Amino acid sequence: MPSLRQLPAVLLVAFAVPLASSAAVAAPLAIDLSHQLDEERAERVEKIVERFNSRQNDYKVQLVRRTQGDAPKHLNLATREEQAKFVAAHTSFRPLHVVMKEAGESFDGRQLPPELHVGLDDAKGNLFALPIAWSTPVLYINKAAFRKAGLDPEKPPKTWAEAQNAADKLFDAGVACPYTTSWPSWVHIDNQSAWNGVEVADAKGRLKFNSLVQVKHTAMMTTWAKARFFIYFGRRDEADRRFAAGECGMLTSSSALFAALSDSRKADTGVSALPYHEDAQGAPYQTLADGASLWIGAGKKPAEYKAVARFVSFLMDAEQQVEMTAAAGFLPMTPAAVAAAGSKLLKADLAGLNVARRQLQGPLALRALRVSQIEPVRIIVEEELEASWSGRTPAKQALDIAVQRGNAVLPAALRARVLK
Repeated sequence: MPSLRQLPAVLLVAFAVPLASSAAVAAPLAIDLSHQLDEERAERVEKIVERFNSRQNDYKVQLVRRTQGDAPKHLNLATREEQAKFVAAHTSFRPLHVVMKEAGESFDGRQLPPELHVGLDDAKGNLFALPIAWSTPVLYINKAAFRKAGLDPEKPPKTWAEAQNAADKLFDAGVACPYTTSWPSWVHIDNQSAWNGVEVADAKGRLKFNSLVQVKHTAMMTTWAKARFFIYFGRRDEADRRFAAGECGMLTSSSALFAALSDSRKADTGVSALPYHEDAQGAPYQTLADGASLWIGAGKKPAEYKAVARFVSFLMDAEQQVEMTAAAGFLPMTPAAVAAAGSKLLKADLAGLNVARRQLQGPLALRALRVSQIEPVRIIVEEELEASWSGRTPAKQALDIAVQRGNAVLPAALRARVLK
């Protein structure tokens, strides 16, 4: 039998072609998913990506960290704080509903509740991006700290007056941090305003979050800070980690935090609705849903868009949404996913989800203007809240200044925020 070296070149090609074709078929198409998440949140996303990659052999989604000035990747995860930037640069992205239709993937954005559409759909209600990881702020309590203070952990505060009484007793019981909060503008301006039935902007779109209710709330927080009832750890989620470590008695933060807190061995956690002001007429009303959204980069190849659409379909699957709810506490996106979560999750696992869903019922949850999503305005608001909470500026003056400064930068910030 002749050796391979002795075979005619044409036969060698005949042998080589099938091998090359097999190798090409075996190699999955790589799709990048960019993000700016911290390590803990990136690990959660990585688990979702790994699950998708393990279930099929055609595509491989890979996480890449986004840096300033990067061109959009195939998939791009925008946090709540980044959403305004993505909307302003929407021409660099391809509409979700178009990608799904052209790829032949079944997708009906109308399945998603209206509060998940806010800021992400066009004039016809078509989704431009996917609200993949949304939540709303709630109140968490450290049950052990409550018991130490002689408080009933099964009866968390419903109003801010009750929360103040709880903070007083926690302080007297030696709890160094009776109350803390993450995401101050999101919790204490956007959501406290909606929850208590007051606006953050007037009919012309001008900021006006300096009404009596908002001033009273800010002044209350300043009094708490002076009394050491309220310990402030910063503008992002450092307070979450302090509470999870068992340092604080109460925390206002994202409902998505419940799953991680439930797994913590340092804090026996209870979850309840965000407190409201009982003298605010008609309160409580509704809180707002916000969070991360998934955007699709423009200028990609048809095969790449097909891979993207397959990944979106995977995320929309009810079973996958149950996994995301259980693992990360995010709100399920569709009625089927809500029903599946109710049938598969333990009652304790549903506590945070149920609180969040009850808070979102009503028209105020559809407010389009949210100061926490407009970065230059958010920075101003948090600067002035910190000035008040530290005692440097009276609450009314701080909010008046925040409104004045915010209105000066608002038009430019909103100019490009119309999806087409």
